[in-house]
Amino acid sequence: MIIKSVAYPRAALIGNPSDGYNGKTIAFVFRNYRAEVQLYETPELELLSSRRDYNSFKSLDALSEDIAQYGYYGGIRLMKAAAKKFNEYCHASGIVLEKKNFTLKYYSDIPNRLGLAGSSAIITAAMKAMFRFYELEIDPAHLANLVLSTERDELGIPAGLQDRVAQAYNIPVFMDFDKEFMRENGIGRYTPIDIPAELKIYVAYRTDLAEGSEILHSRLRDDYESGVPRVVAAMQEWAHLTEQVKIALEKKDFAAIPALLDRNFDLRCEVCSGSVSAKNRRMVEIARSCGASAKFTGSGGAIIGTYSDDTMFENMRKAFKAEHIDLLKPDIVCEGNI
Repeated sequence: MIIKSVAYPRAALIGNPSDGYNGKTIAFVFRNYRAEVQLYETPELELLSSRRDYNSFKSLDALSEDIAQYGYYGGIRLMKAAAKKFNEYCHASGIVLEKKNFTLKYYSDIPNRLGLAGSSAIITAAMKAMFRFYELEIDPAHLANLVLSTERDELGIPAGLQDRVAQAYNIPVFMDFDKEFMRENGIGRYTPIDIPAELKIYVAYRTDLAEGSEILHSRLRDDYESGVPRVVAAMQEWAHLTEQVKIALEKKDFAAIPALLDRNFDLRCEVCSGSVSAKNRRMVEIARSCGASAKFTGSGGAIIGTYSDDTMFENMRKAFKAEHIDLLKPDIVCEGNI
């Protein structure tokens, strides 16, 4: 029997990057792209490579382009780390696994290194597949913790819980990472939230840019833990913006949302100006010049916002296309954990 497990890219509607700093966020996953893992029983445990793991190139230019898109490390390290963490979780939980092995392979068409949580999608899909293979269960909140631990502790990737929570729950979630609550419970307060179809949301990303989130989070972490006043104040404001968007969604007061999204990005520029590149800033400028709101979906490379009608959307598409930016209407996943 072949077990198939899927995880989707994440878009942070509001609140990022406060998720790693006891803030509040709203995020969802969307099925326009996906990471899929296939797992089946075999005599030995084997992890199969995919496109981003290839080490044969037609030329030096091809090698350079591959590194620009995927970085120096591929997806095999993600699956290795996931398998190791899964095994450690079972040992720590007193779970005795059945003596059987598997082959694990993955596929992903999620645009890489563009703030859409493509790496955590691969790990999440792999984790879900292994739990199914050994007929085990884990609730979404603790699955998110396990995925975060895989990235942060095993791979040294600075990250917050937001991406993993959205991918584990598979439904739009309001997340409150209150410090005291997390210290007592080990998880945040996670509340499913409805994002009505009447709210017109777009996602856009550059096809000529790929960046990791490491630099941004390393700087923010140092400043936050040092208690730098402007950083602490920014985290509090991002949390407040998230609460306001939650209220607006519940009341279907869609007119209030664009200004809140715009403020999320503007505050980021105030606090993290050195981490906002010219190409990233340009995406936001183009969207706003067309009348749309705009902010990052994650740490850069992709943006999210609202637009008023199809005419505005088409104007954005034309403006973006001229600067190597793809535009889409996210197909938001609302079916719950799978």
